Amino acid sequence: MKAPPSQLRRIVADNVRRLRVALTLSQEGLAAEAGLHRTYVGAIERAERNLSLDNIERLAQALKVTPAELLTETH
Repeated sequence: MKAPPSQLRRIVADNVRRLRVALTLSQEGLAAEAGLHRTYVGAIERAERNLSLDNIERLAQALKVTPAELLTETH
């Protein structure tokens, strides 16, 4: 049985989705900007993937935020 995603993974997933939508990017568009595969971005947004620091940095650059903003819970 698969363990549920960690709280931090859920925070990153929510932030990536929120920021992507705010920039009116599709998952495919964000993937292209970050140099990642579209299905990988979808898995990130579903909190299914455990991101490396390199990919957090790539996503942050594509979303025009700092890596810390992807890791910080928003309300």
